[in-house]
Amino acid sequence: MGTAVTVATCALNQWALDFDGNLERIFKSIKIAKSKGARYRLGPELEICGYGCSDHYYESDTLLHSFQVLAKLLESAATRDIICDVGMPVMHRNVRYNCRVIFLNKKILLIRPKITLANAGNYRELRWFTPWNKARHVEEYFLPRIIQEVTGQETVPFGDAVLATKDTCLGAEICEELWAPNSPHIEMGLDGVEIFTNSSGSHHVLRKAHTRVDLVNSATAKNGGIYILANQKGCDGDRLYYDGCAMISVNGDTVAQGSQFSLNDVEVLVATLDLEDVRSYRAEISSRNLAASKVCPYPRVKVDFALSCSDDVAVPTCMPIQWRHHSPEEEICLGPACWLWDYLRRSKQAGFLLPLSGGIDSSATACIVYSMCHQVCLAVKNGNAEVLADARKIVNDETYVPEDPREFCRRIFTTCYMASENSSQDTCNRAKLLAEQIGSYHINLNIDVAVKAVVGIFSLVTGRSPCFSVYGGSSRENLALQNVQARIRMVLAYLFAQLTLWTRGMPGGLLVLGSSNVDESLRGYLTKYDCSSADINPIGGISKTDLKNFIQYCIENFQLTSLRSIMSAPPTAELEPLVDGQLSQTDEADMGMTYAELSIYGKLRKIAKAGPYSMFCKLISIWKEICTPREVASKVKHFFRMYSINRHKMTTLTPAYHAENYSPDDNRFDLRPFLYNTTWSWQFRCIDKEVFNLERKEGASHVEDVD
Repeated sequence: MGTAVTVATCALNQWALDFDGNLERIFKSIKIAKSKGARYRLGPELEICGYGCSDHYYESDTLLHSFQVLAKLLESAATRDIICDVGMPVMHRNVRYNCRVIFLNKKILLIRPKITLANAGNYRELRWFTPWNKARHVEEYFLPRIIQEVTGQETVPFGDAVLATKDTCLGAEICEELWAPNSPHIEMGLDGVEIFTNSSGSHHVLRKAHTRVDLVNSATAKNGGIYILANQKGCDGDRLYYDGCAMISVNGDTVAQGSQFSLNDVEVLVATLDLEDVRSYRAEISSRNLAASKVCPYPRVKVDFALSCSDDVAVPTCMPIQWRHHSPEEEICLGPACWLWDYLRRSKQAGFLLPLSGGIDSSATACIVYSMCHQVCLAVKNGNAEVLADARKIVNDETYVPEDPREFCRRIFTTCYMASENSSQDTCNRAKLLAEQIGSYHINLNIDVAVKAVVGIFSLVTGRSPCFSVYGGSSRENLALQNVQARIRMVLAYLFAQLTLWTRGMPGGLLVLGSSNVDESLRGYLTKYDCSSADINPIGGISKTDLKNFIQYCIENFQLTSLRSIMSAPPTAELEPLVDGQLSQTDEADMGMTYAELSIYGKLRKIAKAGPYSMFCKLISIWKEICTPREVASKVKHFFRMYSINRHKMTTLTPAYHAENYSPDDNRFDLRPFLYNTTWSWQFRCIDKEVFNLERKEGASHVEDVD
C-alpha cells in the first residue's frame, strides 16, 4: 500500500562550538536511525554549532565551520538514502538566520529559516538572528563554494516551504514556533501537510515537561497528523540543562517518548506510522476540511523519494503510550546531577569540593552529587562506553570501572566542614554522618585561627576591636564579624579544592560547589564572596520548599537516614555566638520573613511582573485570612527594601542550574538595576493610601454593624 512511514528523531548532547564532537554525535544518530529502518532523521535546533553559542554567532568563523561540518555530512555515505534535517546558522543576503538544512543524497532540498524567534527568559535569539517574515515565500540561496563542490548545486530554495515526497508532505517548525499562538503547523496541516517536525533547543524548568508534551499532542489532536520533536540535551556550556524528551505523536496521542534525563550523549527514537490513520482522522473533521478549502497553499519542494515501502501490509505500526512524567523531586535528583556530570567531564577537572555545613542546602547539594554518582554507575552497567571513558579520565585510571556509587563518590567528591567557635556540635555530627553515608572524602577543620588573624590585623591598624551584639557590639560590628567568617570559608574552600588531591597523591583540581538556594538569592540573604561564591551551584535555581521535599525523597530512595536530623533542624548560618551551647540565630528570624513567603514574593515579582504596589494588591486577597492590609503592607515593604538593598549581590552570583521561573539570575534571565532608590517612596505611598482607604472602609462597616 505504501502508507507506513518510518521516521526518526533524536536528543543530542551537543556542546557550543565543539564542531568535532557535534559532528560525531550527528553521524551516530543518523547511523542508528538508518539501522532501524528510518527514511527521515530530525535533529535538534542549531545542532551543528550547538545552541548556546551566544555572541559567537556574530563571528564569521561560526558560519564557516558550520558549513564545513555540513559538507562532511553531505559527502558521507552515512547520509545516503535518508532525508537528513540538521540545524545551523545561515547568512542570506547579509542577514543571519536560524535555519534547518534538509538534504538527501548529496543534494540540499530546502533551507528553512526560523519564523518565530525565542526572545524571553533565557532566550535572546533576536540579538543574533532575524525572523523570516515572508510567509509562504521562497528565494534562491547561493551556496558557498565548499558546498557547491559537494552537491553540484549553485542555488537552493530558501524560505517558508514544505517538502512533497512521493507518499506524503512534510513541514518544519523550529522550537518557539510550537509555542506561538499562530503556529505554522495550523496552516500547514490545513494545506495537507501530514508530518510536522520540530527541532528544539528547549531547556529544563521544574514542572515544565508536561506543557511541552501537551503542546505537541494538541497540535495534532485538532488537525490530525504526525508530529516529530527533537531536542538538545545536557549542558552545552552555560546555566541551562536541555532536557531531551524527544517524542513522536499521532492524532493527539504520544507513540514514542525519549528520556528527559540521562547520560547518553545520543538518543534516537524511531517509529513506524500509518499515513492512512492521519487521513481517516482528518476526513471526519468537517470544520477542519472547510478551513482547508480556503487555505493559502505553501510552496512545495518535490522530492523523488518515499518514506514508505510499496509492500508494507505486514509492517507493524506504533501504538499510543502513556507519557511518564517525573515528580519535581525526581527532576531535582536527576537534572542537576546530569548537568554536573557534563560540567565535570567537559571542564576536565578531577571532581568537586563542597563546604558541607550540616544544613539543608549544602546537604541537598551533596545528595545531587551522590545522585550523579548513581547515574554514572548505572550508565556504565548498561554499557555506556562514553561514560566509562569519561569516568576513567576523571579519576586518572585507565582500568577503573565505577560500580559502587559510594566508592566512586569518595574518588571524586570532597566535603569539608569548616567549624568556628560559633558552630554547634550538632551540625558537625550531621555533616560527618551524611558524608559517611554517601561516601565522600570528608575533612573537618576549624577556621578560628584565620578569623582571629584577620580581625587582629584590623584591630592593629585601627586600635578598635569589633564585638558581636551579644557582647555589646553594634549591628555594624555584628555583621562585619559574621562576614569575615563567611569569606574566610570561601578562601579556604578554594585552597583545599586546589591542593586536597595533591596531598592525597592524586592529580588534578576540584570544582568548588556553591549551595545558596533561589529564595536566599532573591532576598540577598548571603554574604558577597562567601561560600555562595563558587565555580557552579546545582541548587541556585531551586526553592527551599522544593529542596526540603527533595531531601525527603533522598531519605526514602537512597536510604540516607542522616538527613532526618537535618530536615528537623532549623536553618541557621551559625555565624553568631552560641548561647549556653545552643543556637541563637536562625535564617528566618534574620531575614524577617519565612521561606514560604519568599517563594510567593519571588513568583509575584518575576512571573506575575508585580512591583510593590501590585504585589500588595494581590497579597491582600491571597492573605486576607491571615493578615490585615497593614500587615501585608509591612511585609511587602520589608521584602522590597531588602531585595533592592541586596540586588548588587546578583551581579556576582555563582553560575547556577536554572530550574525555576522566578530565578533572580542577573546574567540574562532577570535583568534589573543593581543600584535602587531603596525607599521606594512613590510606590510605598501608593500602598499606604490603599491601606488607609481599606481601614476606613472597614471602620465604616464596623460602625454599621454596631448600629
